[in-house]
Amino acid sequence: MSAEAPPRPNDLTYGLDDVPKPFPKALGLGMQHVLTMFGATIAVPFIIGGALGFEGAELAVLISSVFIASGVATAIQVAIGSRLPIVQGVSFAFLGPFFAIAATYQGAEGMQVIAGMVIVGAVLPLILGFGGLMGMLRRFITPITIAPVIALVGLSLFGAAAGNAGQHWPLSLTTLALIFAFGLVLAPRIRLMSLFPILLAVVTAYVIALVFTALGVFEGPAAVSFAAVGDAPLFRGFEIGGGGLIFPWGTPIFDFTFIIAILAAYLASSIESFGDYHAISRIAGVGDPDAKTINRGIGAEGIGCALTGLFGGFSSTSYSENIGLVGLTKVASRAVVLIGAGVLVILGLVGPVGAIIATIPIPVVGGVYLALFGLITAVGLSNLRRADMDSQRNLMIVGFLLFGGLAFPYYFGGEAGADFSFFGIEWATTFIKSIGSNAIAVAAVLGILLDNLIPGTDEERGIGSDPVVLPPQDMHG
Repeated sequence: MSAEAPPRPNDLTYGLDDVPKPFPKALGLGMQHVLTMFGATIAVPFIIGGALGFEGAELAVLISSVFIASGVATAIQVAIGSRLPIVQGVSFAFLGPFFAIAATYQGAEGMQVIAGMVIVGAVLPLILGFGGLMGMLRRFITPITIAPVIALVGLSLFGAAAGNAGQHWPLSLTTLALIFAFGLVLAPRIRLMSLFPILLAVVTAYVIALVFTALGVFEGPAAVSFAAVGDAPLFRGFEIGGGGLIFPWGTPIFDFTFIIAILAAYLASSIESFGDYHAISRIAGVGDPDAKTINRGIGAEGIGCALTGLFGGFSSTSYSENIGLVGLTKVASRAVVLIGAGVLVILGLVGPVGAIIATIPIPVVGGVYLALFGLITAVGLSNLRRADMDSQRNLMIVGFLLFGGLAFPYYFGGEAGADFSFFGIEWATTFIKSIGSNAIAVAAVLGILLDNLIPGTDEERGIGSDPVVLPPQDMHG
C-alpha cells in the first residue's frame, strides 16, 4: 500500500502540526473531542460498575479513573505512539471478559482483578507493536480487508447509537438535525460552524433539554438532572489506594483464569486500531501509515492499557467516533487532541466538572452517534475505490466480510456458540468465542485469510494504488 499523501490534503482546516489560535479556539476544538467520546467513555463504567454492584461514590471514582486513564493514554499515543490525532478511550472489546470477571468477583475486588488482567494482557500489544509484528501484517492487509473492517466499526455500533437515541427520539433527532445544519448547511457560510458542529449541536440540544425539563415536558432519560453534582468531591485525592489516584481499588489481583479472554480482546482491539490508523491517516492527509507508525501506535496502546490498570480504569483503544469527528471538522491537529487529553485528566481530578458534563442527556449523545458512526462506515467503504470492484473475487469477499461480520457474532456470542470442550480444550472455546463475537475481529481474520489465499493481482487487490479517497470532500461546501 502506498505511503504517498492523498491528492487533496489542503481540504484540511488544520493539519497535523498546526496549532489553532487563539487558545480558546483550540480549547473548544479539544472539548469537542471530549464531548464526542463522552457517551462511550461513561457507558462502560456504568455497565461494568453496575455488574460489580457499584453505586454512588464508588461509581463516581470509577468514572473519574476512566477519564484520567483515557487522558494519559491519549497523550502517550499522540506524543510518542502513532503521532496521529487519535483519542484513546475505553474499549468495548473487553466487555465480555469484564462481565466474566464480574460474575466471579464483586465490588472493589472485581476491579482489582480487572486491573491485574489488563496490566498482564497489555504485554500482547507491547510485543505486537514494539516487536514489529503488527507492521509486518501491513503487507497482508489490503483495501479489501481494511474497507469492511473500518465500515464494521461504524455498523457494529448501530446498537449503541440506536439504544441511546431510542431513549427519546425527538431529542436525539433534534441533535442530529442540528449537526447536519451546523456541519453541512451553515458551515460554508459561517466558519465557526465548520469548526464546532458537534459542540454547538450538543450545547444547543442541551439548552433545549434544560428548558423543557424546567417546564416539566421532559422526564426520564431526556431530562437534565443536577442531583449528583452536589455530591461530587471537589478534587480527587493523590494517595495510593482507598479511592486515591493510584490503585484506587487496592493492589491488582492476577487471576489467570481469564487470560485467554483478555488476550483475545486485546487482539481484536489491536486489529480495530490497525484499521483506525489507516482511516485517520487518510483523513489527516498523510496517506497510509507506514509499518513504524503502526508498530508505535499499537505499542503505545499497550503502555496506555497498562497505565489504565494503574489508575483503576479499564483498557483503552483508539476511538472511531473521534476519527469521524476529524473527518467532519477537517481539524487534524495533534495539539487539539493533546488539549482534549488534558481536559480529560482535569475532568477526572475535578469532581464537579465531570459531574456537570454527566448531566448531558443520553439521547443527545445518541444523536451524535447517529451522525458519526454513519460517517465512519462511509470512510471505510471509500477504501474500496482503491481496488477493482468490477472483480467478482472482490465483490464476493467484501460482501461476505460485511455480512459475516454482522452475522457471526450472533452465533459465537450465544450460549451454544463454538463449544470445543468435548475435545478437552476448553481454552479454545473461550478464545474462539471472544474473537467470533466481535464483528471487527471476524472481518479482519477472515479478510486476511480470504484475500491472501484466493488468487488475485496486485492491481485487483488495490496494492500499490494511491489512496485517492478521503471522507466526503464536500462536507463544507
